[in-house]
Amino acid sequence: MDRLIHGLAADDTVRVMAAISTNTVEEVVRRHRTSPTVAAALGRTLTGAALLASTLKDFDRLTIKVDGTGPIGGITAEARPDGSVRGYVKEPLADLPPAANGKFDVGGIVGSGTLYVIRESGFDIGLHKDPYIGSVPIVSGEIGDDLAYYLARSEQIPSAVMLGVLLKNTEPFVAAAGGIIVQMMPNTPDHIITMIEDMVTHAPPVTEMISGGATADDLLSNLLGVIDHRVVDEHELRFECTCSQEKAVSMVAALGADEIASMLENDKGATMNCGFCGETYTLDEGELDGILAGI
Repeated sequence: MDRLIHGLAADDTVRVMAAISTNTVEEVVRRHRTSPTVAAALGRTLTGAALLASTLKDFDRLTIKVDGTGPIGGITAEARPDGSVRGYVKEPLADLPPAANGKFDVGGIVGSGTLYVIRESGFDIGLHKDPYIGSVPIVSGEIGDDLAYYLARSEQIPSAVMLGVLLKNTEPFVAAAGGIIVQMMPNTPDHIITMIEDMVTHAPPVTEMISGGATADDLLSNLLGVIDHRVVDEHELRFECTCSQEKAVSMVAALGADEIASMLENDKGATMNCGFCGETYTLDEGELDGILAGI
């Protein structure tokens, strides 16, 4: 079971988050049948969104959109504070050769462009408040660096962001996935900041720790070393899509009587696909007639 924890460290002057997202990333990669490099890029974005969403209130949601010029076209990851995430990319089969260091060329497949972070409050219970939308230029395309830059520039929170996805050649293809975010609050002592910067610099990749059996708690303990921390919240991390047959019916109804009549005449029904999960919803002639009758 994937798990996400949210905690505080150094006498509550540092916010820390860690997640094991291996099964969740595997499920999304399986649904979208992505190339290896896209799997790494999408997995990092999903994990980063889940970590940031852990700081939100109930009924809020956070969306990360990576609008890049690279072959992937763009990435969207949506997460809620209960640990549910979903996401997709524009070009799931895009791929590039490994980078010079032998790792996936995530920066190359993302390219330059803009990273957006969207926070919505009460959307699922009908409050429909105006969302907060922050944006920064993509600085590396590696996702972790870009989220750290966003947090520092747009939210004025100095942060270390470590995200990773390790793949293998046999199913399930995702061998390990997870991430850590460490955020320094305004009252963080200078010596703690120095210690954390040094620990982050010398820390092994998160996928190496996860492959060695580390839990989400272990990720934080291994990184923070002698700095005490406590967990204040934890959730199962999982893929979950909010689409449904009922929502498909509502979307068709919103098209209006003329469009629905055209569907009946030309197609004898309607078919809708969810970009987030790949599910297909079909409405037959009887269902379309019922929608028309209710308009």
